[in-house]
Parts: sequence; structure tokens; C-alpha cells
Amino acid sequence: MAELLTEEQADMALTDLAGWRRDGSTIELKVELASFPQAIEVVDRVAILAEAADHHPDIDIRWRTLVFRLSTHSAGGLTAKDFALATEIDGVIAAL
Repeated sequence: MAELLTEEQADMALTDLAGWRRDGSTIELKVELASFPQAIEVVDRVAILAEAADHHPDIDIRWRTLVFRLSTHSAGGLTAKDFALATEIDGVIAAL
């Protein structure tokens, strides 16, 4: 099982993620894409990465706005897995 980060470790890791914010034991990113198909393309790409990492985000899709929420449920909070997947999500969005 992944090890929980301390409050300080989670806050420090968050400083490397532009646009992400912390809400208790979850980190969240809200992003608006150019179109609904582009938003779905991002979700498809993130799904592949998440499946490979066996770490699946909560994703809210509203037209062309996506909200990603990450937390390691099995550990009961934030772990390095959350910040690693957040970095990959940022990479998918930046590649568009």
C-alpha cells in the first residue's frame, strides 16, 4: 500500500503543480478545453495512464470543462501516487 504523505509533504508537492488545489485529502484540477471532443480526448488519454498506474481519478465532465480529483482511497488520503498522476495529467493537457 502507498504511504500517506504528511500535511507538509502534500503541501510541498502541490507547489510543483500549477492550477491544482488541495481540498483536505484530495487534490483537484479544473480545466476548460476548446471543445467537448477535446475534453473527451483528454479523458481518454488520462484513462490509459490511470489504468497503467492502477490509480484512477474521479473525473467530472461538464461540456468542455473537466475536473480531476485525486486521492489514494486505499491509503485514506494523499500519497506520491496522486502527485505522480497529476503530473501525467498536466502532460496530457500541455500536449494539446
